[in-house]
Amino acid sequence: MRAERRAPFPVPMMVRPIRSSLASRWVLVVLAALPALEGRPLRAQAAPPPLPAAEALPVAGPSAPADPEALPVWNEAQRATGRRILVSLAERRLWLMEGSTTLHSARVAVGKPVILEYEDQTWNFATPRGRREVLGKQANPVWVPPDWHYVELAMAQGWKLEVVRRDRPVPLGDGSSVVVRGRRIGRLTPEGSFVPVPPGEEAVFDGTLFVPPLDTENRRIPGELGRFKLDLGDAYYLHGTPYPESVGSATTHGCIRLLDEDLEYLYRTVAVGTPVFLY
Repeated sequence: MRAERRAPFPVPMMVRPIRSSLASRWVLVVLAALPALEGRPLRAQAAPPPLPAAEALPVAGPSAPADPEALPVWNEAQRATGRRILVSLAERRLWLMEGSTTLHSARVAVGKPVILEYEDQTWNFATPRGRREVLGKQANPVWVPPDWHYVELAMAQGWKLEVVRRDRPVPLGDGSSVVVRGRRIGRLTPEGSFVPVPPGEEAVFDGTLFVPPLDTENRRIPGELGRFKLDLGDAYYLHGTPYPESVGSATTHGCIRLLDEDLEYLYRTVAVGTPVFLY
């Protein structure tokens, strides 16, 4: 019995009936001031450094989409002024615009047309159209895998799924049990030794994938989002990737994925509050 290494993203997956004891629980559908102190003067804080200037590129800007459902967002983006980001889901391309000038253009990966259902939960991985804005920026982000990661992985590998709770050890066939100690999930042997699952590996024992609690180190994966992340809200991000070959495809779980060099450019030249149009 051992912990399995984390499968690289994206996980290859065939759409087929699930033949297991959990068959009735799985469905996979593919779809197209600081306060002033009395008697003490306040010290002025230094202004934040200005964003670096971005030069216009000799490349074509975005063109109107052919899909009528994309036109409302496209038209809103055309009426907008100032610096903004446009993303064509059909062309899988991003543009950084200033007025009518293109400052940068890059290939992107977008959400895949898949709906995943498990018990009473449903996840739609298609990137939703609409206007958003950059709510925050982060360097060296750490990915916290959502529940759908474990559902999808278990389905792809044919594993059962078990959610681990701190107050409820899960017994295994050899007399050991899966437990949480501090911020690690692991196996407690019959002799009382705790064997933690190494960070970056999945906890798989007896053909079951065990889902760690959210506050454990096993739910923190450095590097999965690349070197930078721009937060668009509702768990949607512009982020990098350790899988550059995926850029240009519809393979994400709703986020916009870029090569690290393109994302670094956006990270250094796009301010918080910049509008983002996904059409």
